[in-house]
Amino acid sequence: MDRFKSTTRAIPETGPIPRHLAIIMDGNGRWARRRYLPRIAGHRRGVETVRGVIRVCIERGIEYLTLFAFSSENWRRPKEEVSFLMQLFIGALEQEVAKLHENNIRFKVIGDLARFESRLERMIEDAERLTADNSRLTLTVAANYGGRWDVLQATRRMLEARPELARGFGEQDLAPYLAMHYAPEPDLFIRTGGEQRISNFLLWQLAYTELYFTDTLWPDFDSAALDLAIRSYQKRERRFGRTSEQLKGGEASADASRVAEKSA
Repeated sequence: MDRFKSTTRAIPETGPIPRHLAIIMDGNGRWARRRYLPRIAGHRRGVETVRGVIRVCIERGIEYLTLFAFSSENWRRPKEEVSFLMQLFIGALEQEVAKLHENNIRFKVIGDLARFESRLERMIEDAERLTADNSRLTLTVAANYGGRWDVLQATRRMLEARPELARGFGEQDLAPYLAMHYAPEPDLFIRTGGEQRISNFLLWQLAYTELYFTDTLWPDFDSAALDLAIRSYQKRERRFGRTSEQLKGGEASADASRVAEKSA
């Protein structure tokens, strides 16, 4: 986050299309249950939805897409489901990484990877290395990730690297050690499936993110559903601590500057 403006320290530039979109992909199990299918069928269908959302993000000009795939609390799920999710992750890496690279997409994974089997860790490292220089879209998958873990690991790493900061440090000192230091803070957060909570996802980064909740289950989340979320975002007034009057005054000043430029 060192290269990007922190929303609590500066006012970032914004536009009608979110630069960074973060999504909690919820509802796979319920989607399957409603069709009398095993939960794993919903997870398989959810992978297909990811492909579609990536494509739409590129078409809409979104630069960063972050997906919450597996939280640090998801280990509490039945062992069979956790095992399947790990195998699904491996299969997705085997099938999709080359395609991501061909489409100039950078792939990143954030989270505590130490709990994953060594094969999966190596596959993630190889995928990140292969796509490191791609620039069309940055796709981040949060796996074994938790927002509290992120702040704690960043603090630990910062103090290991700069022990003198134990006497006191600020946001600018900690930010480079956060898991998503390479991306701007999300403009729009979406959670599918009807739940209205953040669930320990990007707690630091969502400080001024616009939140959008939808009852649509993740396997049914298509381009129309994403466009609906973007339209909702476009109606928001992003003040970053300012008043509406200040925003209107800023717009008036910008309009005056454009008129002056044309007259010159």
